[in-house]
Amino acid sequence: MKFSPFSLNVKGRLRVFDRPAVMGIINLTPDSFYAASRHPNPAEAARTARDMVDAGATMLDLGAYSSRPGAADVSVGEEMERLCAGVEAVRAEVGADVLISVDTFRADVAKEAVSVCGADIVNDISGGEIDPGMFATVAELGCPYVLMHMRGTPATMQSMTDYDDVAAEVTTYLSKRAAELHALGVSDVILDPGFGFAKTLEQNYRLLGSLGSIAALGMPVLAGMSRKSMLSRLPGVAAEAMAAATTAVNVLALERGAAILRVHDVAEAVAAVSVTEALNSSL
Repeated sequence: MKFSPFSLNVKGRLRVFDRPAVMGIINLTPDSFYAASRHPNPAEAARTARDMVDAGATMLDLGAYSSRPGAADVSVGEEMERLCAGVEAVRAEVGADVLISVDTFRADVAKEAVSVCGADIVNDISGGEIDPGMFATVAELGCPYVLMHMRGTPATMQSMTDYDDVAAEVTTYLSKRAAELHALGVSDVILDPGFGFAKTLEQNYRLLGSLGSIAALGMPVLAGMSRKSMLSRLPGVAAEAMAAATTAVNVLALERGAAILRVHDVAEAVAAVSVTEALNSSL
């Protein structure tokens, strides 16, 4: 399935993507699952952002609340303080052309990050389920929104993996929730199937294999599999091979219509995009 160009209206400016985008992950937390992605110091986060942009990232995703099971709870005030400090430092470093996404499921935090601190996109792992005010807030902000599929909360999600057909159910869920967003006036919805969130190992790969059905909904699809346990639990994939395994699944996602790769290792993801483009242009 070849890549379909997409556009995002960001604060009145139309941003057109004629090739898959790479979104670099910057965690403003001390306890995210991948230690190398932890940058609680805003200055350090800004330096990492610069390195990612220099490597080819056109989007950056900043999070201040770890969603890994067992992570410490973070108050609204602390999340907002961490996130805004990080967004402001990163924006000052990379300029206006790089899109900054904020990874939060709290409407108040999203509103502050976009309207005051300068973020462009809201990335909500809960698809608006944890905070019922999120959809209305995103509509008010008029910003692009990443709609992810998850059941329960990060603490309970792995006990909620009972599906008859995971691919069909996730596709239906995203379609219905996107329709709700569109009805509220949210024009730019990015779909994320939520790899690793309320899915077993086998279900993650079933979802990857069926990613084309989600892409067929006509909205950009974000694939976020970077260094997740769906890779580390495979035979022969040791910790030192996680970047290579991530590149492999990223290529598979691109072949099935992914428009955005959310990754820790930007250069490898950019290479995956280039290889996939070369293959598609030869067909």
